[in-house]
Amino acid sequence: MQKDFHYYATYCAARLAGYSHQEGMEICTAAQFVDLCSITFLESVKGPKSAATTQLQLELMEARTDIIGLQDITRIWASFHFLPYDLHADVKRAGKQYRNKYRMICKPNGELVKSTVELAKGKGTPAVGIAMHVVADTWAHSNFAGTPSLVINNTEKYNFVELLEDGTERTIRFRHSTTTPDDLDNSIYTNSIFQWSENSIMNLGHGRAGHLPDYSFIRYRYLPAWGDYEAIVKDNPSEYYSAFCQLVCAMKYLRGNRDSFALNTYDTVSVEPWADEIKRILRKRQLDSCEDWRRLGEKIAGHEIDDFDLDKYREEYVSADKDNKDSTFLGQFFIAAMAQKSMVTNAVFKSGNLLAGFSVDFAEKGFRGIKDYRKLVNQAKGGNDK
Repeated sequence: MQKDFHYYATYCAARLAGYSHQEGMEICTAAQFVDLCSITFLESVKGPKSAATTQLQLELMEARTDIIGLQDITRIWASFHFLPYDLHADVKRAGKQYRNKYRMICKPNGELVKSTVELAKGKGTPAVGIAMHVVADTWAHSNFAGTPSLVINNTEKYNFVELLEDGTERTIRFRHSTTTPDDLDNSIYTNSIFQWSENSIMNLGHGRAGHLPDYSFIRYRYLPAWGDYEAIVKDNPSEYYSAFCQLVCAMKYLRGNRDSFALNTYDTVSVEPWADEIKRILRKRQLDSCEDWRRLGEKIAGHEIDDFDLDKYREEYVSADKDNKDSTFLGQFFIAAMAQKSMVTNAVFKSGNLLAGFSVDFAEKGFRGIKDYRKLVNQAKGGNDK
């Protein structure tokens, strides 16, 4: 998903869930920041590097692809953008290496979705925003994995077909020009360059499908490598609507309006008064629907929605003294990000899968290794990490 959904649509969902305007702004800012909190940013504010929730293109191009490097990549992308659906999925007639990668495939309504939402409970608006980003991406990034893999993430480029609203079909063509906007009128899109190497960065996530998973309007048919190149239909307008309703449901739980969060539940009742307008935005063929979502959000809330602006939070964090940094917006975001990454990595490790590396359950074992994570132990002990 893109800024239009992670920022503006998430704000709309937060308001429908009962959050105030200010709370909604903090939640959607955190949700959007997940796509921007890189090592480069963290170094610029002297934040904990382990709180990285994304990798910039240049960072990925320079990333190591040995075992350690691949584990670093997987910890970020599987934790925040391609949450694994079933870490114990049965794969017949497959070796351990393939089975472990297959089990990293992202889909909505997996057990880690429930764990992600519950983890954010009582942790403040930055944690809510992170959780909403992760949940939303399980819908957009369904059928791809957050680890580099040709045998999982590759697609058959000659069999991409766009399913248009008038019932006709149009062949999708791909190119590799990152500076040229996608051509919606002719179904020409940019994707990653094919690489035979199993662990090439070009085979991370949905790179082989370009930005198709991130556009709410598109319906398309394609052949994924993990499915033996058998056809799958992706109906983004329908799935994005389900994602929006699930965000409302999740945030009602996080706000305290629901006693529990259950998978496969969607708050269509709260969304119904705005359903036609939301579905119209989701179906509209455009590269960026920020302005449409902004107008809807302002109509729902009766407030102007500020542009995404991290500068005030950056200044707050940089200016805070050492003892108060963790209580700032970015400080809370960093701790919540490390908690999410730790939870997912630990779940992957406990399943017998080392693609995200070794992990320690901090709640049970206490502090081990990377000093950044001492913040989690300190938080769990109410400020005492001794």
